[in-house]
Amino acid sequence: MEPAVRLVPFSAAHLAAFAPMTRDPDVLRYTRFPDPPEDAFPREWLARYEVGRATGTRELFAVVGPPPEDELLGVALAVEIDRAAGAVELGYLVAPGARGRGIGTTAVRLLTRWALDEGLTRLVLLIDAENVGSRTVAERSGYVLEGVEHDAELRPGRRGDLTTYAFSSAASGAPQASRSSGGGIL
Repeated sequence: MEPAVRLVPFSAAHLAAFAPMTRDPDVLRYTRFPDPPEDAFPREWLARYEVGRATGTRELFAVVGPPPEDELLGVALAVEIDRAAGAVELGYLVAPGARGRGIGTTAVRLLTRWALDEGLTRLVLLIDAENVGSRTVAERSGYVLEGVEHDAELRPGRRGDLTTYAFSSAASGAPQASRSSGGGIL
């Protein structure tokens, strides 16, 4: 049974709960967040995604638990959307206290459904090869390892192997035809 989580548009109301996640050692190790993040980083990050939301080139969701608490459990995002090519790089992070409970897998499945409902057909996750937990989430969510870029710049000053996972409808069991153009996850 999947955890009862939802994706809702990320807003300034989520910043207070999100800010501590930006300082988590695993988040800093495996994401492109600055290390250490400036105090203003969460607000500036949100502002970039709000511009992207307005232009259709990015999207950002809060992963929240069931109402009425709506606890912020993580974020799910479309890092870069190329609508002309039907392609999107997706990403996610899970709050330290919510890890190991299936939250990441459920969030990625919901994010994948959102991307497919948006008409996007090339969905990829770029994951540090050392991030075994995230690679497991990708595989459980129907993504297939497509390749490894060796000695990639993972973030300024840090190089390593970067894996590319691509969504496979066949691997996930998701229907391959007749995608709806709306969804109930937002």
